[in-house]
Amino acid sequence: MSQRWVLVTGGGRRLGHEFCLAFARAGWNVICHYQSSFEDALQTCAAIERLGPKAIAIAGDLSKEADREDVFAKATQATGRHLDALVNNASVFEPDDGINLSPQLLHRQLEVNLVAPLHLGSLLARSVQGNTKRGSPAVIHILDQKVFNPNPDYFSYTVSKLALERMVALQAQALAPHVRVSAIAPGLIYVSGPQNEENFNKARSINLLRSPINSVDVARTAVFLAENESMTGVTLCVDKGQHLVPLERDIMFVTDQLMQKQP
Repeated sequence: MSQRWVLVTGGGRRLGHEFCLAFARAGWNVICHYQSSFEDALQTCAAIERLGPKAIAIAGDLSKEADREDVFAKATQATGRHLDALVNNASVFEPDDGINLSPQLLHRQLEVNLVAPLHLGSLLARSVQGNTKRGSPAVIHILDQKVFNPNPDYFSYTVSKLALERMVALQAQALAPHVRVSAIAPGLIYVSGPQNEENFNKARSINLLRSPINSVDVARTAVFLAENESMTGVTLCVDKGQHLVPLERDIMFVTDQLMQKQP
């Protein structure tokens, strides 16, 4: 068990940090990728090592093809063998709308949120191609409940996540039998964008179960997908049913409207 390695992109903070710790608790060694959150990545690695497994921090800008290849090469070299799982958690989340579309912003979010996960997945498949003496490594894409409950806010971000959701089954077919591909679609877990704490505390319980989503539950789901070798081509919603509560706008703006109506 102690020989298994997972690469978590954007692993230093927030949900990425939770993914790293969840795998460590399950006995996996962890490579924590980061772009600018150096101190957070070091703290995450220290927390992993306190749990027992090994931890390595690797920097890279996932919007650049050369950086992605460098991150993967360094990760593979650091393990001394191969990766057993890849969690594509890093993403760009910036506001825009469909009318005032910025091609530059759209391209940046597509590069990080769509191209990078697909590229890293293909690199993993190539690295194990032809090796028939081991199980299939897992690629796990992190989506958003918005892919099943769309609204036009954060337009470019939503486009990128919708595209990635459509790619889950397709990439699972394309990379089989070398790699398994699955995804997780979480709901609102952390303060996002310009959201304030009051808004967040109300918005986080707008779901079927009317209670906050536990980040640890989301992270444990990634471990489950990585360790269950009978699963590929699937997306699991870990959002307390948030995707089943249709909203015309992003939950932050809907919550603002509800707060304004309160006496």
